[in-house]
Amino acid sequence: MKRFLTLAAVTALAGPAFADDDLMKVQSSSDVASTMDALEAAVEGAGATVFARVDHAGGAERVGMQLAPSEVLIFGNPKLGTPAMQADPLAGLFLPMKVLVYEDADGQVWLAYEDPEEMFDELDRIDDDAEYIQQMTGALGKLTEKAAGG
Repeated sequence: MKRFLTLAAVTALAGPAFADDDLMKVQSSSDVASTMDALEAAVEGAGATVFARVDHAGGAERVGMQLAPSEVLIFGNPKLGTPAMQADPLAGLFLPMKVLVYEDADGQVWLAYEDPEEMFDELDRIDDDAEYIQQMTGALGKLTEKAAGG
């Protein structure tokens, strides 16, 4: 029940959002590059560190292949990530956080990320009710909503 309420809260915060098992998707009103620029600005504005911006379509182009616009932003905030890694060092496999911005086959742009509660679910030493997980969930919802134009 708690998972449903958390998912419902994130979905409500994110505007037009959809859950696909462990993945949260937020519909954007802009193209991939503009959405990614807005996400990067929102992340930096929130005081988090951007570690990388990966252009998957650019990588595909460099090897002579085609891919619809698709970029991933890798970012984090030690105030949220460190407690998770203190509880279980294996949390480092999932951190820093990642958000994918991509264009689907219909030309619609989406932001997608893994629900933190589900992401850490395999780690026995991390409590689903941990405050830092709730903070990560809220931050991802707010950041993606802002980047999506909400």
